Amino acid sequence: VQVVESGGGSVQPGGSLRLSCVVFGSYFSITSMSWYRQDQGKQREFVARVDSGDSTYYADSVKGRFTISRDSAKNTAYLQMNNLNSEDTAVYFCHVVETVLAINTYKYWGQGTQVSVSS
Repeated sequence: VQVVESGGGSVQPGGSLRLSCVVFGSYFSITSMSWYRQDQGKQREFVARVDSGDSTYYADSVKGRFTISRDSAKNTAYLQMNNLNSEDTAVYFCHVVETVLAINTYKYWGQGTQVSVSS
């Protein structure tokens, strides 16, 4: 399984970006896809998650500004980020959880995509 993120870039405060996370390879069942972010010198933090039933969860810092969605047919999750500010600057990582036969879980990380917000 390979997880590949894309869509990062540089924007001005108030701008928008849409990140994509695609899962490649053979897998049994993806139970959740999440976004985390990590800025220099800081710990990696949770941003948003979408479960197999399309339930969504968000960090308080991004509620109302970010929207996570999932297209299972394309093995892809998206993170629509609106009204970005400098505190959103970080490397954004996609995290995928696979469940096999409802017993074993496997977790995968992508390589990350840089998001920079500055004027």
